[in-house]
Amino acid sequence: MSQFKANCLPLLIGSLPSNDHRQSVELIFEYTPQLPLWPQLPFFKEEGMILQYIPGLPGIAEKNNKVYVDAASEGFEAELLAFYEEYLLVSEGAADINESRFILSEQSAGGFYEFLEMASRKKDSFFSLKGQTTGPVTFCTGLVDQDDRAIFYDDQLRDAAVKHLALKARWQVAKMAEFCERPIMFFDEPGLAGLGSSAFITISDEDIVTSLSEVFEAVRAENGLTGVHVCANTEWSVIFDSRVDILSFDAYSYFDKLILYGDHLKTFFAGGGILASGIVPTNPEYIDIESVDALVEKWYKQVDQLVSLGIDREMIVAQTLITPSCGMGTVSVEQAKRVLELNRAVSEKIRQDFSL
Repeated sequence: MSQFKANCLPLLIGSLPSNDHRQSVELIFEYTPQLPLWPQLPFFKEEGMILQYIPGLPGIAEKNNKVYVDAASEGFEAELLAFYEEYLLVSEGAADINESRFILSEQSAGGFYEFLEMASRKKDSFFSLKGQTTGPVTFCTGLVDQDDRAIFYDDQLRDAAVKHLALKARWQVAKMAEFCERPIMFFDEPGLAGLGSSAFITISDEDIVTSLSEVFEAVRAENGLTGVHVCANTEWSVIFDSRVDILSFDAYSYFDKLILYGDHLKTFFAGGGILASGIVPTNPEYIDIESVDALVEKWYKQVDQLVSLGIDREMIVAQTLITPSCGMGTVSVEQAKRVLELNRAVSEKIRQDFSL
């Protein structure tokens, strides 16, 4: 965590309601110039959370417009073997990751390439760069096999998928590290919103932590900071137990749930953990009615609750990022711009208050 001071800088989650990658990147650099990220545009089918990270995974098949892993196909074992061979070569530095299946293509992630091009032109203007990868739990519970069973429940398929995501993330971090010292990599885990419900009854906390730890290790191998974003409530203890660097959550709607984990929060902050506070709503019904002053006041009240746990106020400020509560891929263009404006202004107001 050394050398990284969050200091309530503004950061975004990832998705935007646009069909123009370059325009999206320009907006991002305008509203979050210190910590820009690359945009995911759900307007394009191939930029969906699962589809964007499928290329290169063994056994991929499609039927009736549904993509799945066909582990029963005749050639699957050979595909799986080739996958692991390439994974080992790349992991051990015996093969160039830039020539491997683990890159994001321009077809599936055009925003990443526009982002890198912009970063190369604005080298001295930002503090860090942020990427995002679909989290292993969300990916492995959202992708099914030939029997319509989530691949998370198959140890072999889960292992391959987690390794696949780990190197996809590592490649991103390595590319961003050409322009900044400590890139940030978020793993987006909307699937963890169901943790604790009957839907997760057969998934152990240990399996979740193990999956997260493996993708984190790949990011840290390139000197990256790790983050997990969950856009609703979850069993936050599992996230804390994963030893993530940055915990990103919907502070607008779910702070009252997170604050219940007082001991975890104290340990997290004491260890240098960063809270990405999603204080700016992305729910369409709230975007137009909120103001900068009201959101800043709401944030200060939340800080007071953290202080009451015994966490130093200056530490909280130094180890907080200001973000929207979630991505903006499903809101209108006008509302997305409003969120960008609110996010920047809330950050500016707080930073002015603390002379940052």
